[in-house]
Amino acid sequence: MTLGRFVWYDLQTSDPASAIDFYTNLFGWGTAPFGEQYTMWTLNGSPMGGVMKEPGVPPNWLAYIATPNVDATAADVTRLGGRLIVPPMDIPTVGRFTVFMDPQGPAIAAFTALNEFPGHEGDPHLFEFGWHELATGDYELAFNFYHTLFGWDRGLAAPMGDPYGNYQMFARSGITLGGMFNKPEIMPAPFHWVHYVLVKDVDQIAARAQKLGGTVIYGPTDVPGGPRIAMFTDRQGAMLAVYA
Repeated sequence: MTLGRFVWYDLQTSDPASAIDFYTNLFGWGTAPFGEQYTMWTLNGSPMGGVMKEPGVPPNWLAYIATPNVDATAADVTRLGGRLIVPPMDIPTVGRFTVFMDPQGPAIAAFTALNEFPGHEGDPHLFEFGWHELATGDYELAFNFYHTLFGWDRGLAAPMGDPYGNYQMFARSGITLGGMFNKPEIMPAPFHWVHYVLVKDVDQIAARAQKLGGTVIYGPTDVPGGPRIAMFTDRQGAMLAVYA
């Protein structure tokens, strides 16, 4: 069952051409047109997401999570205290999706494929998205919400020290997908999701991101007992992270 797997990643931006130049040079992703307003990201020929112009929307990465019935998921979102941003709607020949905010504000999407879901089971491949992190107000409430929607399992809770508290990991089918933590006041951002791309060399990618016109906002640094990470914004201000 595909329920709960991250399957697609959209970049909503003010300048798709500039964003395409940035990410194809940063990660070696390919592109493929899909209609007049949308370009897909590809890796080794397989679609993994897309980029589109969204006037008036702050540039951001939006992840889509697989569900067998988007309409039922959307109903559960509202029942559990979330808010629909885009009610369930069809993508002709592709599937059906909805975009929503969880009860504490971060935005994410759910998707039901008409045929096969994109992506694959198991561990991520190089230059794929492989970790998903939620900075929120109450990670226990957040975990319960997403567990109910997508069946995610509770993983390890790693102490991060003051002022961060615990880092609660979540998993699916034995694969850890990411973590959640309570955002401290010293972190100057609203509650949000940030998605990580798996790379060979974090320092090299961070330096390349800056050379291409991005801004490194955290790291590169080693996570105690974990990977090496860095976070950056692209030319238009969308935030992304990398890990190795």
